[in-house]
Amino acid sequence: MNDASSPLGASAAEAADPIAVSPTAGTDLAVSADGVVADHAGSSPLADNRQGRPLWARLDNPFSVGLLLTLGGLVAILLGLALSNIATILVYIGLAMFAALGLDPVIKWLGKHGVKRGWAIAIIFLTGTIIGVGLMFLVVPTLIDQIQQFFTGLPDMISNFEKTDFYAFLEGIFGTGLTTLLDEVEKFIFDPANIAAISGGLLKVAGGIAAAVSGGLIVVVLTLYFVASLPGIKDSLMQFAPARKRVTVRAMTDQITDSVGGYLMGMVILAFFNSVVATILHAVLQLPYPLLMGVLAFSITIIPLIGPVLYWIVATVIALFTSPLSALIFAICYLIYIQIEAYVLTPKVMNRAIEIPGSLVVIGALIGGTLLGFIGALVAIPVTASILLIIKQVFFKKQDAKI
Repeated sequence: MNDASSPLGASAAEAADPIAVSPTAGTDLAVSADGVVADHAGSSPLADNRQGRPLWARLDNPFSVGLLLTLGGLVAILLGLALSNIATILVYIGLAMFAALGLDPVIKWLGKHGVKRGWAIAIIFLTGTIIGVGLMFLVVPTLIDQIQQFFTGLPDMISNFEKTDFYAFLEGIFGTGLTTLLDEVEKFIFDPANIAAISGGLLKVAGGIAAAVSGGLIVVVLTLYFVASLPGIKDSLMQFAPARKRVTVRAMTDQITDSVGGYLMGMVILAFFNSVVATILHAVLQLPYPLLMGVLAFSITIIPLIGPVLYWIVATVIALFTSPLSALIFAICYLIYIQIEAYVLTPKVMNRAIEIPGSLVVIGALIGGTLLGFIGALVAIPVTASILLIIKQVFFKKQDAKI
């Protein structure tokens, strides 16, 4: 007697009940006793076809698509507004990080001489505090006095300049328009209405100075935290790289940070040299405001490439109001120093820190200055060098490995 579970039994059952056998056997569909086709997977062929498609492509309703796109646009606008509101904070963070990278070579140098990192940081910031307090009590009062003397003595400088032979030479070239221009400048300075406007501007300047001081304190505090935790920050960033590539990524990261730190320290050293030379030249040539011009030289020449040339032009023009002969001597002497800096000092200071073609230096500085002004021009060269290093270490090696 045939069992229902055997093939023969199954054939008998099939013959007895033909509805029990589904014509779609071997698929996810089955036929129930009442003839309704059911899907074992619980989904329709339309749903299966939608799998793997983007969300917007799964929406059949135009209203849903429009709502989704509108929400996406609003989120993008909110993110843009948030970034614009915290732009100042992001600048502070960037400056603090670059300052920390600039101080790191000094900390490593002290570490090579047996000073622990914590003590090295304390020594650097204590030295910086002493220098800052010394500048505040010794240099700042004299600097403010020289600024006041500059503005109060400006009319006399203009009058004395009009009596020089050089002014007569310029007047012979440009005619009476030069005298008219100087008269208009003098009227503007001593017009009470303009003085009131300048006073309002000075209030804004005072507010800007207060904001700059508070921002400087924030940068100093952030720099202290970044310097203290720089090794830990590097270790944390390494966790984002695959384990097999962490050694290579760490070596490349150390190379980038060391080059950036060396470059920033080199820029500070070169700006300090410019400041010393400018102060000495103004003092020897008996040009007014030597300390003020020295501070101005440090502030301007820290800008790469164009900084020394820009200060050379500004300082020469200011010296013309005192003595054309002294201005000519200053222009010649400082131009000679610029050449010495470009061909002697800069290679010795920068060659160990950063290697980048001259054309990329110019392009990077122009782009950085256009996008972010002074800060962009300052950080453009190390950023350009870092990008170039990544291209050499990653992209070129992958291309060389291809046959």
